[in-house]
Amino acid sequence: MATKKRKNPAAVALGRKGGLKGGKARAEKLSQEELSEQGRNAVMARWTKYYADKAEEEKKGG
Repeated sequence: MATKKRKNPAAVALGRKGGLKGGKARAEKLSQEELSEQGRNAVMARWTKYYADKAEEEKKGG
């Protein structure tokens, strides 16, 4: 029987600690224009997916 690999709890905690800081620190370094552009790109990506899914449903007749 194969043994399951387990993650090192110390490594998991360290990675999470850095990950929690990452987004906020990155946002603080961006200019207002860069932050706004990234937000706009994120919104466009979500809405593009929404409309693609909606078109797919209409093709199926739903």
